[in-house]
Amino acid sequence: MSVLNLAKTNALTGAKIIIETLKELNIDTIFGYPGGIVLSIYDELFKQNDIKHYLVRHEQAAVHAAEGYARVSGKCGVVLVTSGPGAANTVSGIANAYLDGFPLIILTGQVFTPLIGKDAFQEVNIIEMTKTCTKANYQVTDVNMLEETLIKAYNCAMSGKQGPVVVDMAKNIFTESCKYISNIEPKIERKTFANADDIKCVLEEICKAQKPVIVAGGGIVHSEASEELFRLVKLLNLPVVNTMMALGTYPQDDKNYLGMIGIFGQASANQVLRESDLIFSVGARFNDRITCCFSNGELHRKFIQLDINKNEISRIIPSYKALIGDAKHILQLMIKELDNNKFSCKKTDWLEKAILLKSQNPSHKKLSEKLHSFEVINKIYEYTKGMTPLVTTEVGQHQLWTAQNFKFSHPRQFITSGGSGTMGFGFPAAIGACIASDKHPVICISGDGSIQMNEQELATCVDYKLPVKIFILNNGYLGMVRQLQQKCCEGRYSETKISNPDFLKLGDAYGIEGIRVTKADKIEDALERAFSINAPFIIDFMVEQMEVV
Repeated sequence: MSVLNLAKTNALTGAKIIIETLKELNIDTIFGYPGGIVLSIYDELFKQNDIKHYLVRHEQAAVHAAEGYARVSGKCGVVLVTSGPGAANTVSGIANAYLDGFPLIILTGQVFTPLIGKDAFQEVNIIEMTKTCTKANYQVTDVNMLEETLIKAYNCAMSGKQGPVVVDMAKNIFTESCKYISNIEPKIERKTFANADDIKCVLEEICKAQKPVIVAGGGIVHSEASEELFRLVKLLNLPVVNTMMALGTYPQDDKNYLGMIGIFGQASANQVLRESDLIFSVGARFNDRITCCFSNGELHRKFIQLDINKNEISRIIPSYKALIGDAKHILQLMIKELDNNKFSCKKTDWLEKAILLKSQNPSHKKLSEKLHSFEVINKIYEYTKGMTPLVTTEVGQHQLWTAQNFKFSHPRQFITSGGSGTMGFGFPAAIGACIASDKHPVICISGDGSIQMNEQELATCVDYKLPVKIFILNNGYLGMVRQLQQKCCEGRYSETKISNPDFLKLGDAYGIEGIRVTKADKIEDALERAFSINAPFIIDFMVEQMEVV
């Protein structure tokens, strides 16, 4: 009998069951921070070599790093934290993963079962805290339910519209024992409910329309449907636009591509939606950052919605037709139908008119002779485009300049906080991305405000020798809020002028090299130095303070 089979027939402690179950689920990476409640789990981690644990410096950063790992790898990210404040610190990261739809399992320690609900030391009710920002959450107080619950959590996180799941575990179950018999297979479900008649009906509507457009959303990323999207666009010869979460799913240098839609999207992309008579939405939520640009009902014409989550159908915009299911599978069915039948949908005149809209996109204007952020982003793109870097951003003006100016050519290349807009996301997400892939360089583009939210993770980069390149657009303001104050508050900049550390000295304190850049002609030299070493590197770009998106 093998060692593994022997282990499965013997009684194991709860802590050991956690590790063995995660192995069964092919989990090889955990991000976490230890505490007294979860000591038994950390002791079991110490005794094995199959799962690598990455010690971060803050529990919020653990969740963001796990999400960055999940976004790049397509796997389920796993987080392990202790009870009370350790668990509570994960909530911002959980909400971020929930709104953007990425799979995580957050394992939280809890006080002894008899003490739950009695305000014991370091107790919080993490189940109630996270009910609105998880796909599901479970509290385990019986060791016999542990393995089954972990597998349920994994299936839930990875199935349908993906997202985070919390498993809260009482301390006593870690040392209690039960038989471990791994007989529950993971069952990831990505069902398609659309049938052949539904597909034909939608194709007929698209081909009948005079000015149809395809909106590609983040669902394309989750279902790995970029190739199918490209083929469908070419077969129908239609204009295609992206939401921010879908940047990279369609080649941005292709003639059919019109840009990113939304409040900070390209004028050409928004205008093609306004002029269209049919919108085919593929895996896009159409939140308020998009709908606020279309106040005259332009999105309420023939709106055909494809989404894996039936609850998304007509939630924001009433759907004329709906296809429920996995985007990759449904697009494959549409392509097959187009190949087999004589659908006529060559909207050459409409496409040519849409392409002309690209010339209406406003160009950036310099406010002074100082270095401007859009210049920095353009230089970074030009320097790295042969490398296909993974690019994470924090949240603010720099995020939008990156979305507007960096041309992403592959899915899972652009990693940003969309639905939640979480400052502090980008840097730890870059750590997770770097761990998930050693084939591509990883860049974190940040503002001087956002980087300070989780700057302590410089230690994580050093400890694990992660060569993340940290590029700070330093304008001395909370720039996005300052821009809003400029527009809405007559320039009364209340609490948005910020003081900063010397970021190069901060990096040096952690043993990280850096360069400060104040002029455009010095950008390339700084980038050359940053990418010449296999180590983390900081570039502090001193940019025009009053630049706006």
